[in-house]
Amino acid sequence: MRTLPVTLAAALSATLLLTACGGGDGADDTKNTDPSNGPAACALGAMDVEVGAGAAPAAGDTGNVTVTLTNRDAPCTLKGFPAVDLLAESSTTNVLPEEGAQARPLTLGKGATTSFTITYVRGEADPAKSLIVHAASFTLPGAPKDAHELKWSYGPVAHAEDGGLADATVSGFETSGD
Repeated sequence: MRTLPVTLAAALSATLLLTACGGGDGADDTKNTDPSNGPAACALGAMDVEVGAGAAPAAGDTGNVTVTLTNRDAPCTLKGFPAVDLLAESSTTNVLPEEGAQARPLTLGKGATTSFTITYVRGEADPAKSLIVHAASFTLPGAPKDAHELKWSYGPVAHAEDGGLADATVSGFETSGD
C-alpha cells in the first residue's frame, strides 16, 4: 500500500519540474506570449531608441535603417508591426510591412532589446521621381500614439514600381540577445 503515496509524490514532482522548466526554448526576457494574458503594450516613453544605418550610396541601391529599442520599464508586449511614416516636404507616406512578413507577439522584460528595420531604395534627387524625405517617424503597436521622429539623412527614396509613393518596407520586431 505504500506504492500509491510514493507514485503520487513522484508524479507530482515530475509535474512541478516540467512546469518550472516552461517551454524549454531557453528564452528569458524576450519570449513570445499571449498579450491578452500578459503585460501591457510597450510605450515609447519607456524605451531607449538607437538608430543605425547602412545607407544606400547611390540611386537604385538598397539601404537599411535599423531602430533598436531597449525597455527601461516593467515588462511590456509588442503585438503587430511598428507604424512607420516617411515625411517629405509636402507629403507623408506610410511604410508597409515586408511582403509575407508575419508579426508575432513579443514580450520585453526590463533591459531587453528588440529592433526593426526600414529597408528602402535610394532615389534620384528629383521630386518627380523620388520622395525627398527629411524625417521618419514611428509608433509602437497597441501603445498610445506618441511618435518618435528621427532625422532622415539617407537620401531620397525612390517611388515604388507599383505606383506607390515610396519603395520602402518595414520588418517585424526581431529579438536581440540570447
